[in-house]
Amino acid sequence: AHGYYNSRWNKCIHSSRDFSDMVFIDNYIFNKDVWVQFNSTVGEYVGYTEFGVYNARNWNNDPNILQQERAEVERFCKHNAEIRQAAIADKT
Repeated sequence: AHGYYNSRWNKCIHSSRDFSDMVFIDNYIFNKDVWVQFNSTVGEYVGYTEFGVYNARNWNNDPNILQQERAEVERFCKHNAEIRQAAIADKT
């Protein structure tokens, strides 16, 4: 039970039926604390620890990484939300 816990959680948040307000959040977590996060509303990484600030700076200076993260709203969030919405609508 003693050790370190490292994880990466991403989530999609929306409230509109057309997904126009969709937000993608990508959290990097160490021992239950977020150390760096990408939020599609902000459009870049934000560091919350010294290590997170260091990584956010490096990742924000790489246009390929930023382009890939920014694209997740369409590729991951909206794509999956459309599938789920269609499955639910077919049942009603």
